Amino acid sequence: MKTIHKIHIALFLLCITLSFAQQTPAPKQTKDFAIVGATAHIGDGTVIENSVIVVSDGKITTIGPEASTPLTKQAMNIIDAKGKHVYPGFIVANGTLGLVEVDAVKASVDLSELGTYNPHIRSIIAYNTESKVVESMRPNGVLLGQVVPRGGRISGTSSVVQYDAWNWEDAAIKTDDGIHMNWPSSFSRGRWWLGEDAGLKPNKNYNKQVTELEAYFTESKSYNNGDKKESHLPYEAMSGLFDGSKRLYINVDDEKGITDAVNFAKAQGVSKITIVGAYQADKLTSFLKENNVSVFLRRVHSRPELEDDDYDLPFKLAKTLVDAGVLVALEPSGQMERMNSRNLPFYAGTTVAYGLTKAQALQLITENPAKILGIDNLYGTLKVGKSATLFISEGDALDMRTNILTHAFIDGRSLSLETHQTTLWKRYSEKLNQPDK
Repeated sequence: MKTIHKIHIALFLLCITLSFAQQTPAPKQTKDFAIVGATAHIGDGTVIENSVIVVSDGKITTIGPEASTPLTKQAMNIIDAKGKHVYPGFIVANGTLGLVEVDAVKASVDLSELGTYNPHIRSIIAYNTESKVVESMRPNGVLLGQVVPRGGRISGTSSVVQYDAWNWEDAAIKTDDGIHMNWPSSFSRGRWWLGEDAGLKPNKNYNKQVTELEAYFTESKSYNNGDKKESHLPYEAMSGLFDGSKRLYINVDDEKGITDAVNFAKAQGVSKITIVGAYQADKLTSFLKENNVSVFLRRVHSRPELEDDDYDLPFKLAKTLVDAGVLVALEPSGQMERMNSRNLPFYAGTTVAYGLTKAQALQLITENPAKILGIDNLYGTLKVGKSATLFISEGDALDMRTNILTHAFIDGRSLSLETHQTTLWKRYSEKLNQPDK
Protein backbone atom coordinates (compact mmCIF):
# COMPACT_ATOMS: atom_id res chain seq x y z
CA MET A 1 0.00 0.00 0.00
CA LYS A 2 2.86 2.37 0.80
CA THR A 3 4.34 1.75 -2.67
CA ILE A 4 1.01 2.50 -4.36
CA HIS A 5 0.67 5.65 -2.25
CA LYS A 6 4.14 6.82 -3.32
CA ILE A 7 3.29 6.15 -6.98
CA HIS A 8 0.13 8.24 -6.68
CA ILE A 9 2.10 11.09 -5.14
CA ALA A 10 4.73 10.88 -7.90
CA LEU A 11 2.06 10.94 -10.62
CA PHE A 12 0.35 13.88 -8.95
CA LEU A 13 3.59 15.86 -8.79
CA LEU A 14 4.33 14.98 -12.43
CA CYS A 15 0.92 16.31 -13.50
CA ILE A 16 1.54 19.54 -11.59
CA THR A 17 4.95 19.91 -13.22
CA LEU A 18 3.55 19.34 -16.71
CA SER A 19 0.69 21.75 -16.13
CA PHE A 20 3.17 24.48 -15.29
CA ALA A 21 5.69 23.66 -18.03
CA GLN A 22 6.46 26.14 -20.75
CA GLN A 23 4.85 25.78 -24.16
CA THR A 24 6.49 23.60 -26.76
CA PRO A 25 9.22 25.58 -28.56
CA ALA A 26 8.39 26.67 -32.09
CA PRO A 27 9.58 24.38 -34.93
CA LYS A 28 12.28 25.39 -37.38
CA GLN A 29 11.20 27.63 -40.26
CA THR A 30 10.30 25.57 -43.33
CA LYS A 31 8.69 28.12 -45.63
CA ASP A 32 9.86 31.59 -46.68
CA PHE A 33 7.76 34.52 -45.51
CA ALA A 34 7.67 38.26 -46.07
CA ILE A 35 6.54 41.07 -43.80
CA VAL A 36 5.09 43.79 -46.00
CA GLY A 37 4.08 47.41 -45.36
CA ALA A 38 5.39 47.91 -41.83
CA THR A 39 7.62 50.69 -40.53
CA ALA A 40 10.91 48.85 -39.95
CA HIS A 41 13.04 50.07 -37.06
CA ILE A 42 16.43 48.65 -37.99
CA GLY A 43 18.00 49.13 -34.56
CA ASP A 44 21.00 51.19 -35.71
CA GLY A 45 19.09 54.46 -35.95
CA THR A 46 17.64 53.78 -39.40
CA VAL A 47 13.89 53.62 -40.08
CA ILE A 48 12.33 52.30 -43.30
CA GLU A 49 8.73 53.26 -44.02
CA ASN A 50 6.50 50.81 -45.95
CA SER A 51 9.17 48.15 -45.79
CA VAL A 52 9.54 44.63 -47.12
CA ILE A 53 11.41 42.03 -45.05
CA VAL A 54 11.91 38.56 -46.54
CA VAL A 55 12.98 35.70 -44.29
CA SER A 56 14.37 32.39 -45.46
CA ASP A 57 15.87 29.58 -43.36
CA GLY A 58 15.88 31.75 -40.25
CA LYS A 59 17.79 34.64 -41.85
CA ILE A 60 16.80 37.98 -43.34
CA THR A 61 17.42 37.74 -47.09
CA THR A 62 15.83 41.02 -48.20
CA ILE A 63 15.00 44.30 -46.51
CA GLY A 64 14.12 47.65 -48.05
CA PRO A 65 11.32 50.02 -49.08
CA GLU A 66 8.33 48.26 -50.60
CA ALA A 67 8.32 50.50 -53.68
CA SER A 68 11.86 49.53 -54.70
CA THR A 69 12.18 45.98 -53.36
CA PRO A 70 11.28 43.11 -55.70
CA LEU A 71 9.10 40.47 -54.09
CA THR A 72 8.32 37.03 -55.48
CA LYS A 73 5.03 36.09 -53.87
CA GLN A 74 4.95 32.52 -55.12
CA ALA A 75 5.70 29.84 -52.52
CA MET A 76 5.84 32.50 -49.80
CA ASN A 77 3.68 33.47 -46.86
CA ILE A 78 2.85 37.18 -46.88
CA ILE A 79 2.26 38.96 -43.56
CA ASP A 80 0.37 42.20 -44.17
CA ALA A 81 1.78 44.63 -41.59
CA LYS A 82 0.56 47.94 -43.00
CA GLY A 83 0.26 50.51 -40.23
CA LYS A 84 2.35 48.36 -37.87
CA HIS A 85 5.99 48.39 -36.76
CA VAL A 86 8.81 45.83 -36.96
CA TYR A 87 11.65 45.75 -34.44
CA PRO A 88 14.67 43.56 -33.69
CA GLY A 89 14.15 41.33 -30.65
CA PHE A 90 14.97 43.23 -27.46
CA ILE A 91 17.96 42.03 -25.42
CA VAL A 92 18.10 41.90 -21.61
CA ALA A 93 21.67 42.53 -20.43
CA ASN A 94 22.88 41.53 -16.95
CA GLY A 95 19.71 39.55 -16.21
CA THR A 96 18.89 36.50 -14.10
CA LEU A 97 15.89 35.20 -16.03
CA GLY A 98 15.78 31.42 -15.86
CA LEU A 99 17.84 31.21 -12.67
CA VAL A 100 14.95 31.88 -10.28
CA GLU A 101 11.32 30.89 -10.70
CA VAL A 102 9.69 31.81 -7.39
CA ASP A 103 11.74 33.88 -4.94
CA ALA A 104 9.91 32.43 -1.95
CA VAL A 105 10.62 28.83 -3.02
CA LYS A 106 14.25 28.13 -2.19
CA ALA A 107 14.47 25.08 -4.45
CA SER A 108 13.76 27.26 -7.49
CA VAL A 109 16.53 29.76 -6.70
CA ASP A 110 19.91 29.06 -8.33
CA LEU A 111 21.56 32.48 -8.48
CA SER A 112 24.90 32.00 -6.78
CA GLU A 113 27.41 29.58 -5.31
CA LEU A 114 29.24 29.57 -1.99
CA GLY A 115 32.64 31.17 -1.94
CA THR A 116 34.24 34.48 -2.83
CA TYR A 117 35.98 33.71 -6.13
CA ASN A 118 33.93 31.62 -8.57
CA PRO A 119 34.94 32.53 -12.15
CA HIS A 120 34.50 28.87 -13.18
CA ILE A 121 30.80 28.78 -12.23
CA ARG A 122 28.79 28.78 -15.48
CA SER A 123 25.29 30.24 -15.18
CA ILE A 124 24.17 28.56 -18.41
CA ILE A 125 24.17 25.17 -16.67
CA ALA A 126 21.45 26.34 -14.29
CA TYR A 127 19.33 28.11 -16.92
CA ASN A 128 15.74 26.80 -16.86
CA THR A 129 14.12 26.82 -20.31
CA GLU A 130 10.83 25.71 -18.72
CA SER A 131 10.54 28.95 -16.76
CA LYS A 132 7.11 30.59 -16.89
CA VAL A 133 8.79 33.91 -16.08
CA VAL A 134 11.00 33.70 -19.16
CA GLU A 135 7.95 32.89 -21.30
CA SER A 136 6.22 36.06 -20.11
CA MET A 137 8.94 38.24 -21.67
CA ARG A 138 8.00 37.46 -25.27
CA PRO A 139 4.71 39.42 -25.50
CA ASN A 140 6.72 42.62 -24.87
CA GLY A 141 9.30 41.83 -27.55
CA VAL A 142 12.04 40.71 -25.14
CA LEU A 143 13.45 37.69 -26.99
CA LEU A 144 17.11 37.42 -25.96
CA GLY A 145 19.07 37.83 -22.75
CA GLN A 146 22.30 37.45 -20.86
CA VAL A 147 22.11 34.94 -17.99
CA VAL A 148 24.28 36.26 -15.16
CA PRO A 149 25.35 34.73 -11.83
CA ARG A 150 25.32 36.78 -8.63
CA GLY A 151 27.21 36.87 -5.34
CA GLY A 152 30.82 36.78 -4.14
CA ARG A 153 33.67 38.96 -5.30
CA ILE A 154 33.86 37.14 -8.65
CA SER A 155 30.39 35.73 -9.29
CA GLY A 156 31.02 33.48 -12.29
CA THR A 157 30.64 33.30 -16.05
CA SER A 158 27.57 34.42 -18.00
CA SER A 159 26.11 33.26 -21.33
CA VAL A 160 23.62 34.67 -23.84
CA VAL A 161 20.38 32.82 -24.69
CA GLN A 162 17.25 33.08 -26.79
CA TYR A 163 13.92 32.69 -25.01
CA ASP A 164 12.31 29.75 -26.83
CA ALA A 165 14.16 26.46 -26.42
CA TRP A 166 13.94 22.86 -25.24
CA ASN A 167 17.07 22.99 -23.09
CA TRP A 168 20.01 25.24 -22.30
CA GLU A 169 22.06 23.80 -25.16
CA ASP A 170 19.36 24.83 -27.64
CA ALA A 171 18.89 28.20 -25.93
CA ALA A 172 22.56 29.21 -25.93
CA ILE A 173 23.56 31.81 -28.51
CA LYS A 174 26.96 32.51 -26.99
CA THR A 175 28.33 30.53 -24.07
CA ASP A 176 30.74 31.93 -21.50
CA ASP A 177 30.79 35.47 -22.90
CA GLY A 178 32.28 37.08 -19.80
CA ILE A 179 33.14 37.04 -16.11
CA HIS A 180 31.28 39.13 -13.53
CA MET A 181 33.03 40.88 -10.66
CA ASN A 182 31.70 42.95 -7.75
CA TRP A 183 34.15 45.79 -7.09
CA PRO A 184 34.72 46.62 -3.39
CA SER A 185 32.61 49.53 -2.20
CA SER A 186 34.57 52.72 -1.54
CA PHE A 187 32.04 53.74 1.09
CA SER A 188 29.73 52.04 3.55
CA ARG A 189 26.70 53.06 5.58
CA GLY A 190 26.38 52.75 9.34
CA ARG A 191 23.98 50.18 10.78
CA TRP A 192 21.18 52.46 11.93
CA TRP A 193 19.43 49.58 13.72
CA LEU A 194 22.47 49.41 16.05
CA GLY A 195 22.45 53.15 16.65
CA GLU A 196 25.29 53.86 14.19
CA ASP A 197 25.35 56.91 11.93
CA ALA A 198 23.47 55.88 8.77
CA GLY A 199 25.43 58.27 6.57
CA LEU A 200 28.16 57.31 4.11
CA LYS A 201 31.67 56.80 5.43
CA PRO A 202 34.90 55.47 3.85
CA ASN A 203 35.26 51.70 3.72
CA LYS A 204 38.23 50.94 6.00
CA ASN A 205 38.83 47.59 4.26
CA TYR A 206 38.78 49.00 0.73
CA ASN A 207 42.54 48.88 0.06
CA LYS A 208 42.81 45.40 1.55
CA GLN A 209 39.97 44.11 -0.65
CA VAL A 210 41.54 45.62 -3.77
CA THR A 211 44.89 44.06 -2.87
CA GLU A 212 43.20 40.66 -2.54
CA LEU A 213 41.76 41.09 -6.03
CA GLU A 214 45.17 42.02 -7.43
CA ALA A 215 46.64 38.90 -5.87
CA TYR A 216 43.93 36.70 -7.36
CA PHE A 217 44.43 38.12 -10.86
CA THR A 218 48.22 37.78 -10.55
CA GLU A 219 47.92 34.16 -9.44
CA SER A 220 45.51 33.45 -12.31
CA LYS A 221 47.91 34.87 -14.88
CA SER A 222 50.83 32.94 -13.39
CA TYR A 223 48.86 29.71 -13.55
CA ASN A 224 47.76 30.25 -17.15
CA ASN A 225 51.33 31.12 -18.19
CA GLY A 226 52.71 28.03 -16.46
CA ASP A 227 52.76 24.31 -17.27
CA LYS A 228 49.32 23.64 -15.68
CA LYS A 229 50.44 20.28 -14.33
CA GLU A 230 47.75 20.51 -11.69
CA SER A 231 44.30 21.58 -12.85
CA HIS A 232 42.79 24.68 -11.24
CA LEU A 233 39.37 25.37 -12.72
CA PRO A 234 38.87 28.89 -11.32
CA TYR A 235 42.23 30.08 -12.68
CA GLU A 236 41.61 28.39 -16.03
CA ALA A 237 38.27 30.20 -16.33
CA MET A 238 40.11 33.52 -15.91
CA SER A 239 42.30 32.93 -18.98
CA GLY A 240 39.68 34.41 -21.33
CA LEU A 241 40.07 37.81 -19.68
CA PHE A 242 43.75 37.93 -20.57
CA ASP A 243 43.56 36.63 -24.14
CA GLY A 244 40.56 38.83 -25.04
CA SER A 245 38.04 36.03 -25.55
CA LYS A 246 35.97 37.07 -22.51
CA ARG A 247 34.69 40.41 -21.28
CA LEU A 248 35.05 41.59 -17.69
CA TYR A 249 31.79 42.97 -16.28
CA ILE A 250 32.45 45.06 -13.17
CA ASN A 251 29.56 45.94 -10.88
CA VAL A 252 30.38 49.36 -9.43
CA ASP A 253 28.46 52.62 -8.99
CA ASP A 254 30.54 55.35 -7.36
CA GLU A 255 32.97 57.69 -9.10
CA LYS A 256 36.08 56.55 -7.25
CA GLY A 257 35.13 52.90 -7.60
CA ILE A 258 34.57 53.19 -11.36
CA THR A 259 37.92 54.93 -11.83
CA ASP A 260 39.79 52.43 -9.69
CA ALA A 261 38.06 49.44 -11.30
CA VAL A 262 38.87 50.51 -14.87
CA ASN A 263 42.50 51.32 -13.99
CA PHE A 264 42.78 47.97 -12.21
CA ALA A 265 41.41 46.02 -15.19
CA LYS A 266 43.67 47.84 -17.65
CA ALA A 267 46.71 47.21 -15.44
CA GLN A 268 45.83 43.50 -15.37
CA GLY A 269 45.81 43.32 -19.16
CA VAL A 270 42.03 43.06 -19.57
CA SER A 271 41.01 44.62 -22.89
CA LYS A 272 37.21 44.19 -22.83
CA ILE A 273 35.64 46.07 -19.92
CA THR A 274 32.02 46.90 -19.13
CA ILE A 275 30.87 48.80 -16.05
CA VAL A 276 27.57 47.51 -14.66
CA GLY A 277 25.31 49.85 -12.67
CA ALA A 278 27.47 52.95 -13.21
CA TYR A 279 25.31 55.30 -11.13
CA GLN A 280 27.95 58.07 -11.11
CA ALA A 281 29.25 57.42 -14.62
CA ASP A 282 27.99 60.84 -15.69
CA LYS A 283 30.99 62.31 -13.84
CA LEU A 284 33.43 60.17 -15.84
CA THR A 285 32.19 60.27 -19.43
CA SER A 286 35.52 61.37 -20.94
CA PHE A 287 37.41 58.78 -18.90
CA LEU A 288 35.12 55.96 -20.04
CA LYS A 289 35.25 57.08 -23.67
CA GLU A 290 39.05 57.35 -23.70
CA ASN A 291 39.44 53.87 -22.22
CA ASN A 292 36.84 52.30 -24.55
CA VAL A 293 34.73 51.17 -21.60
CA SER A 294 31.08 50.32 -22.23
CA VAL A 295 28.27 50.57 -19.69
CA PHE A 296 25.32 48.44 -18.65
CA LEU A 297 23.29 51.24 -17.09
CA ARG A 298 21.29 50.59 -13.92
CA ARG A 299 17.51 50.36 -14.03
CA VAL A 300 16.02 53.57 -15.36
CA HIS A 301 12.90 53.32 -13.22
CA SER A 302 14.59 53.96 -9.88
CA ARG A 303 15.08 56.76 -7.36
CA PRO A 304 18.12 58.99 -6.75
CA GLU A 305 20.50 57.55 -4.15
CA LEU A 306 22.11 60.65 -2.63
CA GLU A 307 20.54 63.72 -1.06
CA ASP A 308 22.13 66.18 -3.48
CA ASP A 309 21.38 64.17 -6.65
CA ASP A 310 18.92 65.56 -9.18
CA TYR A 311 15.50 64.03 -8.71
CA ASP A 312 15.54 62.82 -12.33
CA LEU A 313 19.15 61.59 -12.44
CA PRO A 314 18.28 57.92 -13.14
CA PHE A 315 16.06 59.02 -16.04
CA LYS A 316 18.61 61.23 -17.79
CA LEU A 317 21.83 59.25 -17.18
CA ALA A 318 21.49 57.44 -20.49
CA LYS A 319 21.38 60.67 -22.50
CA THR A 320 24.45 62.04 -20.73
CA LEU A 321 26.46 58.93 -21.59
CA VAL A 322 25.17 58.61 -25.15
CA ASP A 323 25.92 62.27 -25.87
CA ALA A 324 29.48 61.68 -24.68
CA GLY A 325 29.93 58.78 -27.10
CA VAL A 326 29.93 56.00 -24.50
CA LEU A 327 28.48 52.66 -25.65
CA VAL A 328 25.47 52.14 -23.37
CA ALA A 329 22.88 49.39 -22.88
CA LEU A 330 20.13 49.13 -20.27
CA GLU A 331 19.94 46.44 -17.59
CA PRO A 332 17.14 45.56 -15.11
CA SER A 333 18.96 44.33 -11.98
CA GLY A 334 17.54 45.15 -8.57
CA GLN A 335 14.42 44.33 -6.62
CA MET A 336 12.07 41.97 -8.49
CA GLU A 337 14.42 42.14 -11.48
CA ARG A 338 13.11 39.05 -13.26
CA MET A 339 9.54 40.33 -13.33
CA ASN A 340 10.75 43.82 -14.26
CA SER A 341 12.78 42.54 -17.20
CA ARG A 342 9.59 42.61 -19.27
CA ASN A 343 9.59 46.40 -18.77
CA LEU A 344 12.87 46.77 -20.67
CA PRO A 345 11.28 48.59 -23.66
CA PHE A 346 9.55 51.00 -21.31
CA TYR A 347 12.83 51.81 -19.55
CA ALA A 348 14.09 52.79 -22.99
CA GLY A 349 10.91 54.79 -23.58
CA THR A 350 11.54 56.79 -20.41
CA THR A 351 14.95 57.88 -21.75
CA VAL A 352 13.11 59.42 -24.71
CA ALA A 353 11.12 61.61 -22.33
CA TYR A 354 14.47 62.79 -20.94
CA GLY A 355 16.26 63.72 -24.12
CA LEU A 356 17.14 60.75 -26.30
CA THR A 357 15.54 60.21 -29.69
CA LYS A 358 13.44 57.08 -30.13
CA ALA A 359 16.11 55.67 -32.45
CA GLN A 360 18.81 56.22 -29.81
CA ALA A 361 16.62 54.72 -27.09
CA LEU A 362 15.96 51.65 -29.24
CA GLN A 363 19.71 51.13 -29.64
CA LEU A 364 20.02 50.82 -25.85
CA ILE A 365 18.13 47.51 -25.97
CA THR A 366 19.05 46.19 -29.44
CA GLU A 367 22.26 47.12 -31.25
CA ASN A 368 24.27 48.31 -28.23
CA PRO A 369 23.81 45.24 -26.00
CA ALA A 370 24.44 43.02 -29.04
CA LYS A 371 27.77 44.78 -29.60
CA ILE A 372 28.81 44.52 -25.96
CA LEU A 373 27.78 40.86 -25.72
CA GLY A 374 29.54 40.03 -28.98
CA ILE A 375 26.46 38.76 -30.83
CA ASP A 376 26.01 41.71 -33.22
CA ASN A 377 27.08 39.57 -36.19
CA LEU A 378 23.64 37.92 -36.02
CA TYR A 379 21.42 39.85 -33.61
CA GLY A 380 20.52 43.38 -32.56
CA THR A 381 19.65 44.89 -35.96
CA LEU A 382 17.50 44.04 -38.97
CA LYS A 383 19.96 43.51 -41.81
CA VAL A 384 20.47 41.06 -44.67
CA GLY A 385 22.29 37.95 -43.49
CA LYS A 386 21.36 38.40 -39.85
CA SER A 387 19.01 36.25 -37.77
CA ALA A 388 15.30 36.87 -38.26
CA THR A 389 14.81 37.48 -34.53
CA LEU A 390 12.18 40.21 -34.62
CA PHE A 391 8.60 41.09 -33.84
CA ILE A 392 5.65 43.04 -35.20
CA SER A 393 3.89 45.54 -32.94
CA GLU A 394 0.66 47.41 -33.58
CA GLY A 395 2.32 50.61 -32.38
CA ASP A 396 5.39 52.14 -30.74
CA ALA A 397 7.17 49.32 -28.90
CA LEU A 398 8.70 51.73 -26.37
CA ASP A 399 5.24 52.81 -25.19
CA MET A 400 3.37 50.37 -22.95
CA ARG A 401 0.03 51.64 -24.30
CA THR A 402 0.83 50.70 -27.91
CA ASN A 403 3.36 47.85 -27.68
CA ILE A 404 0.87 45.15 -28.67
CA LEU A 405 2.56 42.30 -30.50
CA THR A 406 0.88 40.41 -33.31
CA HIS A 407 3.86 38.26 -34.36
CA ALA A 408 7.26 37.34 -32.95
CA PHE A 409 10.07 35.27 -34.42
CA ILE A 410 13.35 33.83 -33.15
CA ASP A 411 15.66 32.68 -35.93
CA GLY A 412 12.64 32.73 -38.23
CA ARG A 413 10.60 30.45 -35.97
CA SER A 414 7.09 31.79 -35.32
CA LEU A 415 6.54 32.06 -31.57
CA SER A 416 3.41 31.71 -29.51
CA LEU A 417 2.63 34.91 -27.62
CA GLU A 418 0.38 33.12 -25.15
CA THR A 419 1.52 33.01 -21.51
CA HIS A 420 0.05 32.37 -18.10
CA GLN A 421 -0.61 36.11 -17.88
CA THR A 422 -2.46 36.32 -21.21
CA THR A 423 -4.55 33.29 -20.21
CA LEU A 424 -5.61 34.99 -16.98
CA TRP A 425 -6.25 38.28 -18.80
CA LYS A 426 -8.61 36.58 -21.24
CA ARG A 427 -10.33 34.65 -18.48
CA TYR A 428 -11.11 37.69 -16.34
CA SER A 429 -11.89 39.90 -19.33
CA GLU A 430 -14.67 37.45 -20.18
CA LYS A 431 -15.89 37.58 -16.60
CA LEU A 432 -16.03 41.37 -16.61
CA ASN A 433 -17.89 41.41 -19.92
CA GLN A 434 -20.60 39.07 -18.69
CA PRO A 435 -24.00 40.72 -18.04
CA ASP A 436 -24.98 41.18 -14.41
CA LYS A 437 -27.32 38.54 -13.12
